[in-house]
Formats: sequence, C-alpha cells, structure tokens
Amino acid sequence: MSGQRNAQQAVHWDVTGPADGDPIVFVHGAMMGRSVWRPQIDALADRYRCISVDLPGHGTQRDNAFSIDAAVAGVVRAIDEAAGGRAVVVGLSLGGYIAMTIAGRHQERVRGLVIAGSTREPAGVSRLAFQLYGWGLRLAPQPAVRAIALLWFRRRYGSVLGAAITAGGHFAQGGGRAVLHLARGRFKDRLLAYGGPILVINGSMDLVFRIGAGRFLAGVPGVRSHMIPRAGHLSNVDKPAAFTGLVEEFIGSLEP
Repeated sequence: MSGQRNAQQAVHWDVTGPADGDPIVFVHGAMMGRSVWRPQIDALADRYRCISVDLPGHGTQRDNAFSIDAAVAGVVRAIDEAAGGRAVVVGLSLGGYIAMTIAGRHQERVRGLVIAGSTREPAGVSRLAFQLYGWGLRLAPQPAVRAIALLWFRRRYGSVLGAAITAGGHFAQGGGRAVLHLARGRFKDRLLAYGGPILVINGSMDLVFRIGAGRFLAGVPGVRSHMIPRAGHLSNVDKPAAFTGLVEEFIGSLEP
C-alpha cells in the first residue's frame, strides 16, 4: 500500500502494514533507496505500520537536490501524513544523521530514535574523511560505480535479497552530495536536544563508526547501545534478524 498522494506534491514513501499498527519510519543511507529496508518491512509489516522514505537525491527523489533541511522536511511530511504525526524513526548511516536532526528539531514527532552506523561526528580528521568520500562519489564515473555496486550487492547477499534491497536503484551522485552536506554539520547536539529514548546499533565489523561510538555518545541520556557480531556498515542487511529483533525489543520498551 502506498502513501496517499498530496494534491501538490508527489509521495516519496511507501506504507506497508495495518493502519492501526505502531508506526515506524525508516530512513536509508547514502547511495541507497528505501528498498534497503526490505528485510525489516517483510519481518514487521504484519503488526507495525512500516513507512520507508526516499531522501532527496535518491530513489523517487533522485532529481531533487539534497540538503539536510530538505531531507528533514521530507521525512517530517511522511511522519505527519502517513504516521499520524508521531513515530519511531529508524535511520541507517546518512539516514541516522537525518533521524538525529529530526529528533533534535521535532521532539514531539519522535516516539523513539534508532540510529545505526552513524556514531561519528564529522569534525576534525573525520570531517576530512567525509569530504574525501563525498567528493570521490561525486567525481567517479556513475555508470561504472552503479554497475560495480549492484554486482557486489548481488554477490554478497544473493540474487534475491541483493535485487530486493537495490530495487530502487543506486545513486552515487546523490550520495556524494549528501555526505558533503553531513561534513558541514554537528550532530551530537541534536541527540542532546532530543532527550528521548535512543537505540544505537553498530556492526562489529563497521570499525569507523563502532570505534567512534563511545566518544560520540558520551553524556547523551537515554541511550541503549548494541553491537551486532559479524555485521558491517549495512547491519540491517548483514544480520537482518538481529537488527529487526533489536528494533522490535526497543519499541516494546517505549511508553505509548
């Protein structure tokens, strides 16, 4: 089932699950699209209202320029129109930084916050790394990057799952622009401004974000942190059952 169409604006999300289910809004990472959440939606949609959003520069919004403000506005619109104004927000990588920003600016709309692979502040040396990665994605030949990425996903995850999670396409240009925007921001303050319950997930093999997690989360209240063994940056796809189980356990612990 798709989100209802606004008279002025096209819908950039999918909705699956019962209308009276607790709403979960899923926000994807750079270069991916909302289809990367297929393992979670397949597992949860019989009892939760699952809303997966495309960010600017990606998926159905591939022709829209990325900015953090535009990304936040798009997810907030999905929360308001498809989730009744309040939801658990789950973000992976780029989506985690967008989810933090939403939680910091719109606390009343976020029942609980889940961030995965996004526990490093883009400051100092890390800021330079974000910039180099972003420019690398922007300058690389897009057809070659897309072909290599899609082949890698299918080989790593198998033809069925690999095709499912990349069904919306692969967007190196949009992802590069998004990463460069992240490099200009500071995100720990947004977690502090939220003040609500937070679940942090990192894969044990995602060294960049796992090693930086302690410093990034120091002093942030309401945090539960979990590491998924033998999972990398795409922990929701590397170990989908473990990831989904942590999200559902977290939701079960929240106040209505």
